[in-house]
Amino acid sequence: MDRAELSITLHRTGDEAVLRLAGEIDMLTAARLSTVVNEVLADPPPKIVLDLGGVTFCDSQGLGTLVVLSRKASHAQSLLMLTHVGDFLLRVLDITGLRSALMIRNDQPAG
Repeated sequence: MDRAELSITLHRTGDEAVLRLAGEIDMLTAARLSTVVNEVLADPPPKIVLDLGGVTFCDSQGLGTLVVLSRKASHAQSLLMLTHVGDFLLRVLDITGLRSALMIRNDQPAG
């Protein structure tokens, strides 16, 4: 069985940190995502954007991690926002009732 991979690319601008995720968010990779977001929260920007456009899979551990990170960001006076959330993940968030616990912006950025 192939080990799940998650690549995370961090790009900081003046008032936000954008993390582009590609791969799977699961029990093997969720801790790495937490570590990266926690490092960003050491000097919290007003907004942290998780771009999930490249995410192919997310299990219950991944979902829980997204909710925990959203709360951590909120405690740090930062807003964690998900963008480019795939249909499969939106369905899972609806089924689990977690969609309301997360800030999701799926509109395409201008330009």
